[in-house]
Amino acid sequence: MTTVLLATSHDLPEGEPGGSLLIDAFAAAGAEASWAVWDDPSVDWTAVDRVVVRSTWDYESRLGEFLSWARQVPSLLNGVDVFAWNTHKGYLLDLVAAGLPVVPTELVEGEEDLPSALAAAEQSVVKPVVGAGGRGLVVFDGRDGGVPGLDEAGLGPGPWIVQPLVESVRTEGERSVFVLGGRAVSQAVKTTGGGEEVRVHPRYGGATRGVPLEPAAVSLAERTVAAAEEHLGVPLAYARVDLLRYDGDLVVGELEVTEPGLYLDVLPANADALARAALAAQ
Repeated sequence: MTTVLLATSHDLPEGEPGGSLLIDAFAAAGAEASWAVWDDPSVDWTAVDRVVVRSTWDYESRLGEFLSWARQVPSLLNGVDVFAWNTHKGYLLDLVAAGLPVVPTELVEGEEDLPSALAAAEQSVVKPVVGAGGRGLVVFDGRDGGVPGLDEAGLGPGPWIVQPLVESVRTEGERSVFVLGGRAVSQAVKTTGGGEEVRVHPRYGGATRGVPLEPAAVSLAERTVAAAEEHLGVPLAYARVDLLRYDGDLVVGELEVTEPGLYLDVLPANADALARAALAAQ
């Protein structure tokens, strides 16, 4: 029987919400899967046939350690080179270079370069280049004088990416399309908690619901994954493509190919799709 370890973090020992569905899905596909904490020294990652990174959502402050761990793990889906590329949000510039529509993005190394980057839009979003879950995001709105909206207490250390605020996230939300095993299999819409909030994550009041696949979203998501595969030179067993509407068109907000949450509470069939993709991967 094929054996699988699903990598998680110490604060989620049973995995992401709905994680038991993944165990059942692998069992139904003829494999034995279990959850393991990625930095647990007692785990033998070499003793299984597949390792799938899932809810390792503490990596952002320990990226070097996380990537060092990934280099030592055989049979790791997507793989450490993919993770190293994807965990630095500068990858968005590679997608732009590939001709994909992406939220306008500027990479800013130091605070001295922030004013010119912020001047490009009336309202801007600044994010750390390594980040997850919306943590560290700051909105600059020009209302505080000096450097537009600069809140020194809220802005963490650089480097950052700077993007225009995409207002549609407050009205129609963010689309997430799951591309598993090379094809789009499901879609969700994530919405904010209202007011001035632009983050769609539950900890900030956001909500997620499953919706039918939209042809335009599917097309852009699959093109994005194909472009990433061409750039990286490897197939991607799993991906989540987050899309926003900007200037009337769908554009890429994020491509998650390291540890994207599957939203199993609203898209339970993602468990079966991921199990199939993981077991079919070479």
